[in-house]
Amino acid sequence: MGDKQEQVLPGLDMMHGGTLGEKMGIEFVEVTSERVVGRMPVAGNTQPFGLLHGGASVVLAETLGSIGAMMHAGQGRIAVGVDINATHHRAARAGFVTGTATALSLGNTLAAYEVIITDEDGNRVCTSRITCLIRPTPPGSMTAPDRA
Repeated sequence: MGDKQEQVLPGLDMMHGGTLGEKMGIEFVEVTSERVVGRMPVAGNTQPFGLLHGGASVVLAETLGSIGAMMHAGQGRIAVGVDINATHHRAARAGFVTGTATALSLGNTLAAYEVIITDEDGNRVCTSRITCLIRPTPPGSMTAPDRA
């Protein structure tokens, strides 16, 4: 992990406190504006049949894409999701799933990411796309961690 990521990841941990992502056990592995990788346990994020809940996959995808968009936005601006879709390809029953958000378009007012979620065997579980609107930070709001 590069110095830049070592400086960003603790800031993300601070922002993560009390959020849905924390409740679902999402952990950040790699964070840049172009690519965000995170993982989430299947346990605790299942539907009644013991399979990873499709909504949990969408939460992982939105979390990763939003963090990438915040990194792209930089200080003084925030990113908010305005569109997300997901296609669920196969079930995950145990272990962790890993999401990789890759930038599709990084503009001044919009950022879009494709998020591929895989199981521990590398099988694609879900493909998602998220678009975020980039806006000035409202007074008193949390800002993105310093990109250093």
